[in-house]
Amino acid sequence: MKKPIVIMSFVLALGAGTITAQQMNKGGEVPVAVKNAFKKDFPQVKKVKWDDEHGTYEAEFKLNGKETSATYNPKGMKEETETSLKISELPKNIISYVAAKKYGKIKEAAKIVKTDGSVIYEAEVKSGDLLFDHNGNFQKLVVEKD
Repeated sequence: MKKPIVIMSFVLALGAGTITAQQMNKGGEVPVAVKNAFKKDFPQVKKVKWDDEHGTYEAEFKLNGKETSATYNPKGMKEETETSLKISELPKNIISYVAAKKYGKIKEAAKIVKTDGSVIYEAEVKSGDLLFDHNGNFQKLVVEKD
């Protein structure tokens, strides 16, 4: 009778370990390499919130009074930095484009800088995120799926 109890206990212990591992992969600890890279890139930032973004890690923080985020891969390589903008800080041709195409009011705006130095502007409207190149030329509409 003791044998089945021991086996059952062992199986339950393994199952509990698997759940813990899955939980770690779905939003557990931020890798040390990522935290170290962030500290090197933004040494002045003391308060940061981390999110697991489908295999990458996003740090959300304030920098120079602006909402900012930086995305890193699991090895600690920065992929992009996104900084919020006032809508009036968007290039004028973006604001004109949104009005001419009747996308409605711009809710939020941001400037995204990729690791290669390329710049993308983002204008959030009701239907999704409008992306523009560094010159303010329309690139695409990204619709978030729930």
